[in-house]
Amino acid sequence: MATTTASSTYQQASVGFVRKLFASIWPPAATLTIFVGIWYFVSYVVLPARVEYILPPPHEVVEVGMLTWNNFKTILEGLWGTSQVVLIGLAISTALGTLTAVLMSQARWIERTLYPYAVALQAIPIVAIVPLIGVFWDYGFNSRVLVTIIISIFPIISNTVFGLRSAEPNLHDLMTLNGAGRLKRLWKLQFPSAMPAFFAGLRISAGLGVVGTIVGEFFFSRGDIKGLGRLITKAWQVQAHAPQIYTAIFFCCALGIVLFWFAGGTGKLATRHWQE
Repeated sequence: MATTTASSTYQQASVGFVRKLFASIWPPAATLTIFVGIWYFVSYVVLPARVEYILPPPHEVVEVGMLTWNNFKTILEGLWGTSQVVLIGLAISTALGTLTAVLMSQARWIERTLYPYAVALQAIPIVAIVPLIGVFWDYGFNSRVLVTIIISIFPIISNTVFGLRSAEPNLHDLMTLNGAGRLKRLWKLQFPSAMPAFFAGLRISAGLGVVGTIVGEFFFSRGDIKGLGRLITKAWQVQAHAPQIYTAIFFCCALGIVLFWFAGGTGKLATRHWQE
């Protein structure tokens, strides 16, 4: 009897898992199918023959960009170069953004002093200052990292400040009654309260970091720079390389999605003991 009950429970759990998996997969799969269908329709029906090279059909993108080894090898090299810049830029912006947010949360006058400049940094048109960065910092790796930092640091600052200030007043009063100092209050109360907001900002910055890196590679095209943005720039100069352009765009999106999911998953692991 116990064996039958255990088997029935296992079957119910398996069915529930399959249903949950199907429910999470079919919406994006259906959306992808519709998207590919529209792509084929535009490629074969909407576009005139003289501009068909602008949007090659999906199978041609896969065949030329991914199944041709020389082209795919170039894409992978570009992906590796872009990934290095994005990861280093995000790491630096996370460290600097968190430090700035902690300072701002400790004193209102520091927040009033620094926050306007953080907003101004976010509002600066990055395309306008990228050439200036190239003039002052040369056109190499460091310049691309700097662009990534500039475009990705603000969400970390703003979300972390919000999270550090979101701790419940009752808990602050409890810490005060127990004689907790500023550092203990920060470590035991404010940091745990700030984790959900911090990781939400990190997910936003992950996508912005990829955008900033690609923008930097568009402009910093001197020298032997390997990156997806550089590949897109060079491929647009040759009409026959349109499949490589869309392959590079696909991997740019994939990189952003992976970083977004990684930040989200890390956030869930970090906050599952603190938040419902």
